[in-house]
Amino acid sequence: MNRVRKKGETKVRTFESCIKIRSLGVNRILPSLIMGFVCLTSAPTLAQEPSARERELEEMVRKLAEKVDRLESRLDAAEGKKPSTDTAARVEQLEKSVQQIKEERPPAEDSEEWSKIRKWVNDSNSLRPHWKDGLQFVSNDGSVKLKIGGRIQNDYTYFAEDGDIERRLGSDFDDGTEFRRARVYISGTIYDDLEFKAQYGFAGGDADFKDAYLGLKKVPYVGNIRVGQFKEPFGLEQLTSSNYITFLERSLVDVFVPGRNTGVMVYDTLLDKRMTWAAGVFRQTDSYGDGAGGRAYDVTARVTGLPWYEDKGKKLLHLGVAYSHRNYAGDVVRFRARPEVHQSPRVVSTGTFPAEYGDFIGTEVALVHGPFSLQGEYVHAFIEGRSRLVGDPRFCAASIQASYFLTGEHRPYSTSKGVFGRVRPLKNYRDDGGIGAWELAARYSHLDLGDDGVRGGRLRNMTLGLNWYLNPNVRTMWNYVLADASQGGDISAFLWRVQIAF
Repeated sequence: MNRVRKKGETKVRTFESCIKIRSLGVNRILPSLIMGFVCLTSAPTLAQEPSARERELEEMVRKLAEKVDRLESRLDAAEGKKPSTDTAARVEQLEKSVQQIKEERPPAEDSEEWSKIRKWVNDSNSLRPHWKDGLQFVSNDGSVKLKIGGRIQNDYTYFAEDGDIERRLGSDFDDGTEFRRARVYISGTIYDDLEFKAQYGFAGGDADFKDAYLGLKKVPYVGNIRVGQFKEPFGLEQLTSSNYITFLERSLVDVFVPGRNTGVMVYDTLLDKRMTWAAGVFRQTDSYGDGAGGRAYDVTARVTGLPWYEDKGKKLLHLGVAYSHRNYAGDVVRFRARPEVHQSPRVVSTGTFPAEYGDFIGTEVALVHGPFSLQGEYVHAFIEGRSRLVGDPRFCAASIQASYFLTGEHRPYSTSKGVFGRVRPLKNYRDDGGIGAWELAARYSHLDLGDDGVRGGRLRNMTLGLNWYLNPNVRTMWNYVLADASQGGDISAFLWRVQIAF
């Protein structure tokens, strides 16, 4: 170290002298830069063994001396001056500071610094933010978990309908764009056992309730209880989030699915999550969760099972059955549907007719075998009429769809809910040359609304789809829809969606 110091002193004196002649003031800057560099480069090494730190510091001083030597040679070629005596003192002070850093040790375990750190780590009220498909916060003991999320779905539609279908149906098929969904929400678990979700939708220009509920988990002999507004337990595609369904719109089967209402539901899993069950009583409500008067109540239940489940869901067979009994307010009901295009007018309708209640039975099946999947649903509606002109009509709807991931992914399945979830590309777009996930899909749907005095018509629908998942949060979708309405004719539409969901 003495040899290095003497060599450094000579070089720094010459360097400072030359800089003074040029009136640049660098003699006051260089020692400060050297001191800052030493402090910054030595800070991460405090936890190393003393011998390793000493070698690192000596190597650093040697390199600095070599740099000074090169600068000195350049300046000597132009002019030479006597070194300043105060520069040698600064170099000596620098070496003392370096020695002091070498001798420093981390704070003792019982020090005030460590006490503050332990207090923060052990405080259950401290929340740690992180990203997992959305912004999440988790308490240090894991008892509180919060998530802030949302979705934006921007759709574009181009129609190519028959020339006279608008005249026959009395409706316009206009090309257009819309924000199909624009939502924000906060959800989470409080103190391990209390769940909640508050989700609001802004599509259409106003704010509506979507999910707004409170739940109690792990209740003895019951499982889980949920109270508020949420989806009734009916239908595989309906219960799968719109963020994860294969096509832009759900199939024609959705005409008979109750959707969101306000009520109480109990639910749980069985056989190591190879089965799920849910049952609830609901009040039929509007988009704000309001319902008053009348006897408009629903009783709905669903059971699903996995007779085959392998390789963490890459291979599975899902079976399910659901039942719903619905009383109708005012003893009237109406069923109507559009093609699988949200910007299309409705092309089949029963009109309003007298009915006391309806019983709905739904069956569902899904197969996943690696990148290939197959899914089908069937719903039969038994309506109790209240008129001699209308008896007890029976309606039905069915759909079958298939999809294949060209890039090798598979449809992920939630065993705790009995629905499909978020697709995760094997390689995100532009991640080490990745192209994201690409999926081809096709679906056929059929709806029959004519029976026993009710002439609602029939609708058949074929949809072809191409989906590109850039990453787990962003995807874009293209659909071609060809629909045949018995009361109108053929309708064609091209659809495009850009979506972000987090």
